[in-house]
Amino acid sequence: MRFTKMHGLGNDYLYVYGEVPDNIEELSKKLSDRHFGAGSDGMIYISPSETADFKMRIFNADGSEAKMCGNGIRCVGKYLYDKGYTDKTRLKIETLSGTKILDMQVRRGKVKSVTVDMGKAETGDELALVLMDQEITGMPVSVGNPHFVIFTEDIENIPLYTLGPLIEKHRQFPDGVNVEFVRPMEDGSLRMRVWERGSGVTLACGTGACASAAAAVKKGFCRQSSPVSVFLDGGRLDITVEGDGTVKMTGPAEMIYEGETAVC
Repeated sequence: MRFTKMHGLGNDYLYVYGEVPDNIEELSKKLSDRHFGAGSDGMIYISPSETADFKMRIFNADGSEAKMCGNGIRCVGKYLYDKGYTDKTRLKIETLSGTKILDMQVRRGKVKSVTVDMGKAETGDELALVLMDQEITGMPVSVGNPHFVIFTEDIENIPLYTLGPLIEKHRQFPDGVNVEFVRPMEDGSLRMRVWERGSGVTLACGTGACASAAAAVKKGFCRQSSPVSVFLDGGRLDITVEGDGTVKMTGPAEMIYEGETAVC
């Protein structure tokens, strides 16, 4: 099996063009391992679609399937264009959270950045969770997948590895949840760190950045219909939240290397 390792702001996946194998859970666990495998946050399979240009399926490092990945879908666009599967710079991609539209910026024959219409973000009312003898307040947000956005000033010292898994598996979220810790900055930008459902701490999360921007707009920290720079551990994404809740995300996509492995 041939694969291409790609990343969006350090959120890395192994990309394969073809149908998803029966042993995908085992395969994703094995190849995602950073000591005994290729090392990644998971695997993404790309194939033809009956309803869009192509479709993508996302599998986390723990073998579970995700509905959507913002950094991953940008890399899907680059993969398809750079490898010659398409000559379009606007693509419709089928995902488990609906069809997403990509607009790709090309320089010297290669995709450098991608803008994704992520659809509408649905923000709920803030709720408080009791964890480790303390109350933690956050905002549930859906961007095709579930998020819990927590605003904090002391973001660099947040115990991600402790609070992240506790919130992900809290009884309030029976299907699990992605957890974002966000600090609003004086210039209107956001600093964000993330614990991803099924993958743990990652350098970036595209849907998480969208959820964070939507929550920040609802709280009045950021303006709607204006680009919001979200600074993650892996770099910057630009997010625009429109008045009707539609979210657009712009960011880079990079190839790391190509490899081949025996499928067990």
